[in-house]
Amino acid sequence: MIVVTGATGNIGRPLTQALAEAGEQVTAVSRRAAEVPRGVRHVKADLADPTSLEPALAGAEALFLLLSGDLHSTGANPADVISQAADNGVKRIVLLSSLGVVTRPFGTTRIAMRELEDTLKGSGLDWAILRPGGFASNALWWAGQVRANRTVAAPFGDVGVPIIDPADIAEVAAACLLDDRHTGGSYELTGPEVVTPRQQAQAIATALGEPVRFHELTRAEARKGMEQLMPGELADDTLDILGAPTEAELQVSPHVAEVLGRAPRTFADWAARNVAAFR
Repeated sequence: MIVVTGATGNIGRPLTQALAEAGEQVTAVSRRAAEVPRGVRHVKADLADPTSLEPALAGAEALFLLLSGDLHSTGANPADVISQAADNGVKRIVLLSSLGVVTRPFGTTRIAMRELEDTLKGSGLDWAILRPGGFASNALWWAGQVRANRTVAAPFGDVGVPIIDPADIAEVAAACLLDDRHTGGSYELTGPEVVTPRQQAQAIATALGEPVRFHELTRAEARKGMEQLMPGELADDTLDILGAPTEAELQVSPHVAEVLGRAPRTFADWAARNVAAFR
């Protein structure tokens, strides 16, 4: 049996679906009640309290570990989740980490994530680590303004990174959970090309079949909006990446293709599949 945490999110939901369709027994974990595919067991649990995972971990052989933001806060100890899984007989963990542990290793959250990676590597369990860059689904932040006035407002309109479709992360995660060949692998996951916010707006317009205007925000304007969703330090960190990506953050990784045997999906693919959110 495979346990998927964050099972209602952009990665966990398609991962749960893919594993169920592959005939695996799956337990989907989320903080709140949620609909899950037929045949999938759902358990409510909060990873901030690893003991709440015990009902989900009973009989589990593998765990997909996706940490929520509060597990990076002061006093949190996400390593306890790994210990809890091992104590309950889990043999394999696939950890969703971040490309930032490689490209910008000195930020507070990335230091904590690197420590968690090291804890997993030293746990004695089989493991694989996924390090995605920016998500295509972050464009959903613009959905309300696109629906209201067919506008995308974002900073750094002509600065891009190779953002990845969460569905590709989910497929790589499924491969790592099911295939022993990926044990001990650390995978940097990106899309197939660098895409700017202005180009994302155009892809959304193409999916809609209607024009979408791009309005460039200043950094200060963007930070003010982001502070409604995240701590100021994280907002600054995100804006640093978006506004001045490093050479490493601009590189297209071969790892999605190596694991899945096909190229990563484009942002245009993502926009076409999710166009209903922008109508």
